[in-house]
Amino acid sequence: MGIFSKILGGVFGKKKQEAQEQKEAEVKASSDASGNPAIADAVAPDASEQVDVDAVLSAKAAGKSEKLDWKVSVVDLLKVLDIDASYGARKELAAELGISGYEGTAEQNIQMHKVVINKLAANGGIIPAELLD
Repeated sequence: MGIFSKILGGVFGKKKQEAQEQKEAEVKASSDASGNPAIADAVAPDASEQVDVDAVLSAKAAGKSEKLDWKVSVVDLLKVLDIDASYGARKELAAELGISGYEGTAEQNIQMHKVVINKLAANGGIIPAELLD
């Protein structure tokens, strides 16, 4: 199971996570020998699949003992969803997202956050306009 699948599951629920895992398996099976394809593009969601990402993540963040700002930090976004936010996990997520040469720099983490937010939107997430590219 990929980390992005876990993110989808944390925001949209198990059904969306399982659908993403299936897409990832299909992409991996058809990928070249690199063995590290970028995650599959989203299938256009219908209105019933839309989720207010701000509401979901803000509610989850409110229940945490530490102050987490998921709107600016990929590490905090992962922590809000109870997903491993270590360097190794972020490196794995970067590979899934097609971010090469990940070293954990601030610039790369900002880039990763933007990609995750945009992929949530592509999967039916309703995202505050200021967070989108």
